[in-house]
Amino acid sequence: MENTNTQSWYLERVLFLIAGSVSLIGLIVANFFSPWGLLLNLLVGINMILFSVTGFCPMGFVLTRLGVPKKCGSDR
Repeated sequence: MENTNTQSWYLERVLFLIAGSVSLIGLIVANFFSPWGLLLNLLVGINMILFSVTGFCPMGFVLTRLGVPKKCGSDR
């Protein structure tokens, strides 16, 4: 297992944080308020499949434009 620096927030790490947070929010909304909260989980799943198949992630595009540095596949 790679020893990662917990001080740096690179693109892939931020994407996992956002996907996990949206999934948890969807579960909380579905559990306490409305079953429509599961729609958030569906959208996160579709986005992850889209990224796996095409290599394009809408949130990754936005974060890159905001200046979040990439780690994977970057010139080190």
